[in-house]
Amino acid sequence: MVRDTLGEDAVIVATREERGGAAVRVTAAIEPAFEIGREQAAAGADEWLQYDDEQDEQAVAEELTETMLKHNCPEDVMDNVISCATVIGMENPGVALIAALEHLFHFRPLPDERYKKAMMMIGPPGSGKTLTVAKMAARGAMNGLKVAVISCDTVRAGGVEQLQSFTNLLEINLQKANSPKDLHHVIADLGNYDQILIDSPGINPFETNDIRTIAKLIGSENIEPHLVLPAGIDTEESSEMARAFAALGAHTLIPTRVDIARRLGSVMAAAHSGSLAFADASNTAKVADGLFSLTPKSLAKLLMPGAYRDIDRVRPSNGRMKRTGTQ
Repeated sequence: MVRDTLGEDAVIVATREERGGAAVRVTAAIEPAFEIGREQAAAGADEWLQYDDEQDEQAVAEELTETMLKHNCPEDVMDNVISCATVIGMENPGVALIAALEHLFHFRPLPDERYKKAMMMIGPPGSGKTLTVAKMAARGAMNGLKVAVISCDTVRAGGVEQLQSFTNLLEINLQKANSPKDLHHVIADLGNYDQILIDSPGINPFETNDIRTIAKLIGSENIEPHLVLPAGIDTEESSEMARAFAALGAHTLIPTRVDIARRLGSVMAAAHSGSLAFADASNTAKVADGLFSLTPKSLAKLLMPGAYRDIDRVRPSNGRMKRTGTQ
C-alpha cells in the first residue's frame, strides 16, 4: 500500500499497533533524490551539497543515538526515532527529535474543562496516583470547575487520609467506594459535576486477582482509566506493565517523578509497548505546582535539554552581533 501510494522509492520508517491491536499505524516517507546537473560544474556542486547533507544527517543520527543510549531506550524505540529523524532530514538534532516524536507517538493532554467520563488513575503501588488525582482536582478547582473526588484505595493504611488532606484544602468532599457496587452508586449521585476523579488502589499487574479487582472497578460505570507510571524504572518492567494496564483499557500514560529521573527510556518503552498516548506528567511533589502537558517539544526537551539552551548574544566592539552558545 505504501509503494502504491508513494512509489517504489518509499521506505517504512516505523509501525505500531493502536487501539489494543485493532489498528496499525504505518509511518512512511520518500528519501529525497539528488539530481545531477548536465554540466560538470553543476554536477560538482551537487556532489558537494550531497556530501554536506550526508555529513549533517550523520551528525544528527549520532547525537540522537547518544541521547537514546543515555536514557536506556529500548533498541526498537531507538531505531524508530533515529530512522524517522534521518528520513525527515532535519539539520538540528533537537528539531529532528521533535519531528520524530510527533510522528511516532500520540499526545493527548488531560482535559482541563468539563468531561463526561469519570477518570480513574491506575498503576502499580507507589506510582503517584493519589498525588496525580490531587493535582488534577486542584487544577479543576482553579479553573472554576465543580470537581468530585472518589477514593477506592480504602484498604491500604493511610490511603484515604492522604487524599483527604488534599481535598480538605480544596474544600472538596471526598467520597469513598469500597466495591464496584459502591462506586457505581457514588458516581450515579454525582451527575451534576464537571469532573469526577477516582483514586484506585495500587495493584500488581502480573497478579490475576489484582487485575480482576481493578477491572471490576473500571467496568462498574462509564470510567476512563489512565495509567500512572513513575519514570526511571527498568525499561523491560515498564514495557510489560504498560501492556498489562493497556489490556485493562488504559489509552494514556501519565509519567511521574520526572524531576528525579535521569533516564526516561522506561517512559518511551511504556508508551511504545502499550500503544499509549502521552498525557500530562508530574515533575514535583507539590500539589500547587500541578501537572504539565507532554508535547513532542516538551518531551524532546526532557530527553535532550542541551539542544534547547538559549542563544546568548553579545555585542563586540565593532558593533556587530555575535552569537554564542548552543541551540
